[in-house]
Parts: sequence; structure tokens; C-alpha cells
Amino acid sequence: MNKFISTAALAGAALALTTAAYAENPMVGGAPMYEDRNIVENAVNSEDHTTLVAAVKAAGLVETLQGEGPFTVFAPTNAAFEKLPEGTVETLLKPENKDQLTTILTCHVVAADAMSADINKMIMDDGGEHIIPTVGGCEFNSYMEDGMLKIEDGQGNVATVTIADVDQSNGVIHVIDTVLLPAS
Repeated sequence: MNKFISTAALAGAALALTTAAYAENPMVGGAPMYEDRNIVENAVNSEDHTTLVAAVKAAGLVETLQGEGPFTVFAPTNAAFEKLPEGTVETLLKPENKDQLTTILTCHVVAADAMSADINKMIMDDGGEHIIPTVGGCEFNSYMEDGMLKIEDGQGNVATVTIADVDQSNGVIHVIDTVLLPAS
């Protein structure tokens, strides 16, 4: 009987450790985000990122974001896309606008694995603001305000990181509430 209890206890402990490991990663859009899955594998399960996923597919970036990385993705929610002027998303999703869409999306990607503590340290080291260079060639200003990480885009729009440090097998996602746009 002791062997059975020990085996059951070990199995329970292993299950608790596995559950705890996944519990450390926040839920996004009603779905668990698993550290052993890549950015695309996790994003497709988030109800809050269906527009972003459609845009990534339309831009032909699925394979890239499934790649080795590391990538930091500032992932706008559906509500963030809804803040854009009416018809903007539909226009960007048209095949003839693929280059513009690709630029906007890659301006949400950094070629590094930057957790929020790393970004905050860069902000502090730079005197309260830090320029974030993106894969798409944009340079956005990041800063802390009221304990929240903020990112100002090339047009003066400010996104707030609403869910930070969603660890992925090929990087990290930070959920944001505003679409970041390049300078016009």
C-alpha cells in the first residue's frame, strides 16, 4: 500500500508541477498560452487576437513567426484594431496592400526575447525612456507611466501593455491595447 500511495503522491506532485508551470504563463483571450508552443500556435487560440491572426496570415508572416526567433511581439487585441478608422483593417487585408500590412505588423516585432523586466531596465538605464527598434524598421519610444509599460508609435499613438510576459517557445508576447503605426 505504501508503494501505491508513494506512486500516487509522485504522480500528483508531477501533475501539480506541470500545472504550476503552465499557470505561470497568463491566459490570453480566454486561452492558456503554453511556453512550449510558438507565437502562432498560441495566438490562434486567443479570442482577443483573431484580427491579428488574420492579418499575419494575409501578410504571409505565419512561417516567420513560427520560426526559431527569438521574437518579442507587441500583440494588439481585436479592440485595438477596432480603434483604427472605419474600413482600415478591411483595406489593409486586401492583397494589393500586403506590403503596407507587412510593414505595420513587423513594426510590432523585435528581434529579441525581451521580457518586461528587461524593457523596464533599459528604460531606467536610458533615463526614463528607451527607443525600441523593430524588425519593420520603426523606432518606438517606450516608458513607464503609473506602473504600466507604454509604447509611443511614429504617429504619437500610445499603446499600453495590458498583459506582459506571455512566454513562448520562440520568444515572448506582450498584449497591447493600441495598434502601433509607423511615422507617416
